[in-house]
Amino acid sequence: MKARGVVTVERNAAFDVVGIGNAIVDVLSKIEDAFLETHGLAKGGMRLIDTAEAEHLYAKMGPGIEVSGGSAGNTMAGIATLGGRGAYVGKIADDQLGTVFRHDIRAAGVSFDTPPLSDGTPTGRCLILVTPDGQRTMNTFLGAAVVLTPADIDPAVIQGSQVTYLEGYLWDPPPAKEAFLKAAQLAHAGGRKVALSLSDAFCVNRHRDSFLDLVAGHIDILFANESEITALYQTDFDTAAEAVKQHCDVAVLTRSEKGAIILAGGQTVSVAAEPTTVVDTTGAGDLFAAGFLRGFTQGMALGDCARMGAICAAEIISHVGARPQVDLKALVAGKMGA
Repeated sequence: MKARGVVTVERNAAFDVVGIGNAIVDVLSKIEDAFLETHGLAKGGMRLIDTAEAEHLYAKMGPGIEVSGGSAGNTMAGIATLGGRGAYVGKIADDQLGTVFRHDIRAAGVSFDTPPLSDGTPTGRCLILVTPDGQRTMNTFLGAAVVLTPADIDPAVIQGSQVTYLEGYLWDPPPAKEAFLKAAQLAHAGGRKVALSLSDAFCVNRHRDSFLDLVAGHIDILFANESEITALYQTDFDTAAEAVKQHCDVAVLTRSEKGAIILAGGQTVSVAAEPTTVVDTTGAGDLFAAGFLRGFTQGMALGDCARMGAICAAEIISHVGARPQVDLKALVAGKMGA
């Protein structure tokens, strides 16, 4: 069980952050709005699809870009690019896309040693359709990603990380829930912090009651956007912001072009959105979390952590794909005068 009221971290650790989430290969393709209408897809949403639909939709998409993704994977790649020490736990298969995922995340500088599946279940993939306004519509086949179990949680990695970061998308299959709870318990037993991203309003609406229990019982740092936090508490944003303060030590609430607010104890810190040209919003929340956690694990003030997150999010939405295309460490240093 977490201890309330302490927002600092113990920095004597092998890793700054370990991320646990769905190991997914992103396939991104630019499309027109008519494509969504033709296929009955809700713009800007996320839905789960089976193998047959994944193959059908992939066949209808135009040329795409394949890159290892997954929400927590994107966050960990961002932390590594910022100069942080990161580890990742996620399930892939022993197949071609699994090889793509493993290569990409290790090449980004993230430690990744989760054993792959060999039972024929394919590596998960997310078919991301990007419209001209930069909105992304995600169609996710989870595949091997949901076969993560408590046996994949290495106590040495969890207790050797300042923060364990959990991806809400994975809060679905019972073994994965058990893995999350095992990781949270190990982290707190070792005096470490646990963070959670609510990931998507789809996830919140699907698992609202158990998410509330998870946040209240195990989470020190919560990441959510406006739609996610209002879905969690089923109320307006201001009321939800007041409610979440009772359940976790730090709440990081992002509001797109309105910026973000950080709630911690009696503090409320606001940060403006960083100016940018929106090309593809894929990964905005993931990279905001990367910037924030990189600052947090370095002992930075909450406002500076949030500013770092805003800079990283602005970079990621300025191009297609959820992995940085510039040296984030240099970008942040230039903008923050470090």
